[in-house]
Amino acid sequence: MSASPHLAELTEKHRLLERKIEEELSRPAVDSTKVSSLKLEKLRLKDEIARLSRTRH
Repeated sequence: MSASPHLAELTEKHRLLERKIEEELSRPAVDSTKVSSLKLEKLRLKDEIARLSRTRH
């Protein structure tokens, strides 16, 4: 798999996680454990995206 499609896939997953976090935060009873887990996954994806972006240049 080339880096570009993989990078696009990771970027889309990152965007979807942001949406899930926003949805969870808008609930009357926020599940802070779930939000923390989603944010951790989002950060992991961000780091992977940055790593792949550096190796492409």
